[in-house]
Amino acid sequence: MISKEGLTHHISAQFNAELEEVRSHLLAMGGLVEKQVNDAVTALIEADSGLAQQVREIDDQINQMERNIDEECLRILARRQPAASDLRLIISISKSVIDLERIGDEATKIARRAIQLCEEGEAPRGYVEVRHIGDQVRNMVRDALDAFARFDAELALSVAQYDKVIDREYKTALRELATYMMEDPRSISRVLSIIWVLRSLERIGDHARNISELVIYLVRGTDVRHMGLKRMKAEVEGSTDQIPNVPGETDDK
Repeated sequence: MISKEGLTHHISAQFNAELEEVRSHLLAMGGLVEKQVNDAVTALIEADSGLAQQVREIDDQINQMERNIDEECLRILARRQPAASDLRLIISISKSVIDLERIGDEATKIARRAIQLCEEGEAPRGYVEVRHIGDQVRNMVRDALDAFARFDAELALSVAQYDKVIDREYKTALRELATYMMEDPRSISRVLSIIWVLRSLERIGDHARNISELVIYLVRGTDVRHMGLKRMKAEVEGSTDQIPNVPGETDDK
């Protein structure tokens, strides 16, 4: 198990600086992506096409940040040949930027839908669900990044657990919107746009969970991907001897 303090004590001060710099760049990218998600949802709900366009324009910046961080990670791997917790940090960063970039892509999709709905000029059914689920997934992204910043496996676990809530609420919203479209066929086109927005939000929650799983890997040294939540919780708490290891079992994931 590692902590922020334990990660940055090396003989080489330059190595310390390189690790901290690439980690800070990841968190800066995360902050920008979090804002992108917030602005995309706000643009949709408030019919603000200008804000939606800003979200779309930021996408190029996000992509460039991903490339820059990838290059930093490769340089560290080539020059320092890190081991143990340092290697886990570089691996976790290199994988997390992929999820952050994809969160940015989903925010851009929401922004495009916001512009489309602004042009149509009529607010469709489903904005309440968008606001609610949007707030929740934004909090998941924020907490996943906070967990990475603080090397907090417990907070990361809570993010992974909350993904189940998002999945349930997403399915409930789909059922309600499908019923509404059957009752009012004229609304189908507009409501379908909202369904795609909800799908993007659900995917953002999935990516936040992925980042939280990488935090647990970083801190605990165990790859918890494809594990059920019960076993993941046991890994975080260090009580895996109490959970039977059944191959292929993902229990309540």
